[in-house]
Amino acid sequence: MTIRTSLAAAGLLLAALAGPAAAQAVNRPYASLPDWSGVWQMNGNTVFDHASVEPSNGAAGVANVREHPPYNAEWEAKYQSNIKRIAADRWPDPLTFCGVPAGFPRALNVPDTYEFVLRPEQAWILTENGPNVVRIYTDGRKHPPEDEVWDTYSGDSVGRWEGDTLVFDTIAMRGEGSTIIDRTGVIHSSALHVTTRMHKVDANTMEAQMTLEDPVAFTRPWTVTKRYRKLPAGTRVYDYACSENNRNLVAPSGKTLTLGGDGKPIDKDQ
Repeated sequence: MTIRTSLAAAGLLLAALAGPAAAQAVNRPYASLPDWSGVWQMNGNTVFDHASVEPSNGAAGVANVREHPPYNAEWEAKYQSNIKRIAADRWPDPLTFCGVPAGFPRALNVPDTYEFVLRPEQAWILTENGPNVVRIYTDGRKHPPEDEVWDTYSGDSVGRWEGDTLVFDTIAMRGEGSTIIDRTGVIHSSALHVTTRMHKVDANTMEAQMTLEDPVAFTRPWTVTKRYRKLPAGTRVYDYACSENNRNLVAPSGKTLTLGGDGKPIDKDQ
């Protein structure tokens, strides 16, 4: 018996234990799953919504760059406050606390590389930087009951295949104070609900269309499309972490200095 056959049999056993709905989902054979193998990288910089960013060539973390999430008045004020903090170099990105995951949907908006693992009953999105794993259950299960759900960085994702498009629903994500969406200061509440549709546009292009609904922060749904390119065959992914005693110096003014490859500050204004 081949490894693939053994894994397929294991999947069918899991389906049988989970019930008829799960069995129907898992019965999709490996051979019918799309080929998302290889290593991928996001196109462009880490601005989440390039369609609404100002200026149009703006980059996350640069002073006075913003997007236009459909915030209500309260949350637009919070965003404006974040923009001012970034301009003053006082923005506390949670990722600066070593070992903290990017969370979702930020996990689809990081500059490092991606790998995708597809099985009949589950899909995984793996990022190179840090402990970022998004698990998407495609075995027919639903989200847990409300009294059994708690907020996590990546949330709870369940999905299905529509042809070669992976459609998944994500809830129970940590919100303001724990995660951000990007370094322009975009944040969300813990009521965020994201519906994602991922598919390959062609052999070298992956697309993720995300619709974000946040009844606490937004006045309407916000749809953002991200694209990723396939890197050359044979590209490897290496893990790394910020907790390997790498320290950024802090100037007397309180500004965190950026270090160059020689370990010395490269900031002109120290």
